[in-house]
Amino acid sequence: MTSKVFQTLKFLVTANFYLSVIVLMVGGISSVSGSDAIFEFKREFYDPLRNNLRIMMIYLAISEIGVCVYCFLKDKFQAIILTGFFLVLITGLLEFYGQINEIPIDPNYPPFFLYIGFSHILFGVLTNMEKTLANQAHEMSKQ
Repeated sequence: MTSKVFQTLKFLVTANFYLSVIVLMVGGISSVSGSDAIFEFKREFYDPLRNNLRIMMIYLAISEIGVCVYCFLKDKFQAIILTGFFLVLITGLLEFYGQINEIPIDPNYPPFFLYIGFSHILFGVLTNMEKTLANQAHEMSKQ
């Protein structure tokens, strides 16, 4: 029974993780394309600062690809957890960036980064838990 619950939870967390990766990619692409589909790059932003936020989004999308490829190729998911923490931290850092530069930051950024960050953390923790339990079961079966 608990194995079935764990597998269901694992499926839901994994599906949510992949969805969060897609949302990050769409956010990066829409930011670069000039679309205001997810984020509003309002005219009261100074042009260079607005472009900084757009470039940040594309860098995040590119680094996300690198982290995911590394984790899945090496079968080590600690980097996903670390990435999740940094994505959650971006929420506060953007607020700081806006205050320092005296510009409003789109209110869609905090929920965007919190969702993506916590999705990464949850997926990484659950995947590492699963690997640890599988290793323990393997060691127990050897004895």
